[in-house]
Amino acid sequence: MESILRIENISKTYKDSSLLFRKDDKKALDQVSFDIKKGEIFGLVGESGSGKTTLSNIILRLIKESEGKIYFKDRDITKFNKEEMMAYRRNLQVVFQNPYQALNPKKTIGFSIREILKIHKIYEREKSEQMIDKMLFDIEMQRDVLSLYPDKLSGGQKQRIAIAQALIINPEFLIIDEGVSALDVSIQAQILNLIKSLQKKRHFTSLFISHDLNVIAYLCDRIGVLYNGRLVDLFETSDIEDDKRHAYTKELFKSITI
Repeated sequence: MESILRIENISKTYKDSSLLFRKDDKKALDQVSFDIKKGEIFGLVGESGSGKTTLSNIILRLIKESEGKIYFKDRDITKFNKEEMMAYRRNLQVVFQNPYQALNPKKTIGFSIREILKIHKIYEREKSEQMIDKMLFDIEMQRDVLSLYPDKLSGGQKQRIAIAQALIINPEFLIIDEGVSALDVSIQAQILNLIKSLQKKRHFTSLFISHDLNVIAYLCDRIGVLYNGRLVDLFETSDIEDDKRHAYTKELFKSITI
């Protein structure tokens, strides 16, 4: 399969700006390279502080890399101009960890979803309402949810709406950063199955970031393992128990049930 996103030798160093008691610069990422194939769900796993969120923020252009390149559909995003970056951000959406913070508590669900269409200048009342109806059907929610405020929804319902907000403009690529870790285990399973279903229906590619090894092994087609800012392993999920796995990978995954 062709690659949709390619990471090449990405490094990120945070320099200590203290005038007194200066500490060593912190290297959050060190020469990380991998690609994500079109149509797959790629899992990125590692302990807290391994560099997962830093890499996600670089891909989203929330922070800049110290070294390296990122290619989206063979185009170097580190050189995008303002218009190219706007198009990129429409094509690449994100679902964050906390569904409770993803929605404006003072606005209805309908307002929040329609506002996204307006921001991206694709709001046209009749067509947009059809898009919203289709999206609600895909996330298995009824239209009356549009008139509700976020405090009337459960955690699982909020996460479904957060996913709907990310997918309503039909992006090609979705980053899901710890997308189920704030939910109860029983709800996690429902959301994971929903993501699988949506990926088949809407044909997007996904980078799924998590510290939960069972979630990664269940959901993802391939897995990259980060350790202290370095990518130490990269493999098909079906090869998770292969003897060729890195020692850290073996230790990390030895306790999960596949």
